[in-house]
Amino acid sequence: MRVARATLIWAALVAAICAPIAFAAASPLHAWRGSVYIIAGFAGIFALALVLLQPLLIGGYLPGLPGYRGRRAHHWIGVVLAVAVAIHVGGLWISSPPDMIDALLFSSPTPFSTWGVIAMWAIFAVTILAALRRKVGLSPSTWRLAHMVLAVIIVVGGVVHSLLIEGTMETMSKAALCALTLAAAIKVMIDRRVWRRRATSRGGNLSKG
Repeated sequence: MRVARATLIWAALVAAICAPIAFAAASPLHAWRGSVYIIAGFAGIFALALVLLQPLLIGGYLPGLPGYRGRRAHHWIGVVLAVAVAIHVGGLWISSPPDMIDALLFSSPTPFSTWGVIAMWAIFAVTILAALRRKVGLSPSTWRLAHMVLAVIIVVGGVVHSLLIEGTMETMSKAALCALTLAAAIKVMIDRRVWRRRATSRGGNLSKG
């Protein structure tokens, strides 16, 4: 029963990630786009898939990756996510520098650009913060708070950015991926808050004893 449940979870995750990529690969819009632009687009889709993985890993929801292993995977996938976003932005810059300048200056007429840039800076910020937090002496509580705030910005910004774009991604598979990403982020925030309350409750009971 446990093996069947694990298989079902992994199969659903693979389907949620691979379906949008497969539909995007079959899009006829690629015929009018250059190779650099296409690579940049797929880097963005891949980045959105990684955003879905992050709360699942840190929450310990994926079979075979509980506790420390899940946290380590979360750490390294965060690095890969930053690289994917850099490729996405770099490719778009090569393809159309004026559009990227407008997006980075928050003067683009397309709303999805603003959300994308906000999510991008949050991803870079949390990556840098994770790399330097021990060197700067960041306390665990401050790190958790900063990480949570930036994670919310990344999820919301990334999801809205994706939903507003009318491009190579198929609508239903994209919406499903975005919905799962939001649901995973909400669940892990609720669950981790519950854990803290339980820990506080146990500490209070022990002190009374």
